[in-house]
Amino acid sequence: MPALTDRERYVRYLTGQDVDRTPFAVFWGPWGTAWQRWKAEGCPFESFDAVMAHYRCEVQRMSIPINAGPCPRIEEVRLEENDESFIWTDGWGIRRKNFKHSESMSQFLEFPIKGWDDWRRFKKERLDPHHPQRLAGDWRKVGREWAAAGRILRLGYFPDVGIFGSLRWLLGDEECLVSFYTQPDLVADIMNTMTDVYVAVFDAVASELPIDEMHIWEDMSGRQGPLISPAHWRQFMGPCYDRLHEVAQRRGIPLTSVDTDGQPDLIVRPMMEHGVNLLFPLEVAAGCDANEYRRKYPTLGLIGGIDKRCMAVGSGAIDAELARVAPAMRTGRYIPAPDHLIPDDVSWANYQYYLSALERLVGRA
Repeated sequence: MPALTDRERYVRYLTGQDVDRTPFAVFWGPWGTAWQRWKAEGCPFESFDAVMAHYRCEVQRMSIPINAGPCPRIEEVRLEENDESFIWTDGWGIRRKNFKHSESMSQFLEFPIKGWDDWRRFKKERLDPHHPQRLAGDWRKVGREWAAAGRILRLGYFPDVGIFGSLRWLLGDEECLVSFYTQPDLVADIMNTMTDVYVAVFDAVASELPIDEMHIWEDMSGRQGPLISPAHWRQFMGPCYDRLHEVAQRRGIPLTSVDTDGQPDLIVRPMMEHGVNLLFPLEVAAGCDANEYRRKYPTLGLIGGIDKRCMAVGSGAIDAELARVAPAMRTGRYIPAPDHLIPDDVSWANYQYYLSALERLVGRA
């Protein structure tokens, strides 16, 4: 077989074509406190990007730098602060509380949309699909340079590109779930409006650059399963995904990926029916098993599925975990990787061991 670029190997492997071996993926990265620990333990690199470069990571998905979220952008503002925490508003207008000395999700205090009046105003002020600032900047030049270097070009990014993801940013977790029953028209209008933005921006970019992956961030599952039913997924989200899939087909984008933590099994089939062919991160603590997913969804590309907690235990646990996912990898379309960010109970020595063991597993060492 002719030598493959990282980009060719990634796309071919995940779409079920012949390749020389499984791609070697160095992600996810560490939480900030884990990085601080690694530096204290002698990590010689100045950034995690430098770690990826040193280990020659073959899966570097470069998100085209455009604006598919609120536009003009909402300025992040720090509102209150003390020795332990600070309160701020983010780029979606969400008021949050973050703690300074630990790593966790924010405490969400207030969301921007309380009802139709708020939504109409936000939609008018921030969600014009054709606002000139959406495609400002040097994304064409950067994208062509990445393509020439064999990088994987991706459209879509956290936290701005998600059909359910944007709904929860605007309404809040509980209110958005209740609204499927109490305000279904509002749910549908928000999802359709966000899709208008994504379709316009993605189609424009993909008409000029060779995009490999359309990415949708959702985070719509927990340990108990999806946050909405398969019926609601098909009713509300299916038509939005169909419109995105039409762009992917017309512009020759081979991969459409979804990122959702938790256990999404009940909504995987609906996603695949509407164009999704790549899923991650297969969170093990939520019950995801890469071997079972490969058996159940043989045409679906997968990334993740390695229980990050094994790295805190040591080399024996790491070896056992990689042996557990090896059968899934041998069937193809599955790139082994941690199932989320690396926590600070993982030492730098253990992480280095994990990377070396993963290299051996994929056949690159």
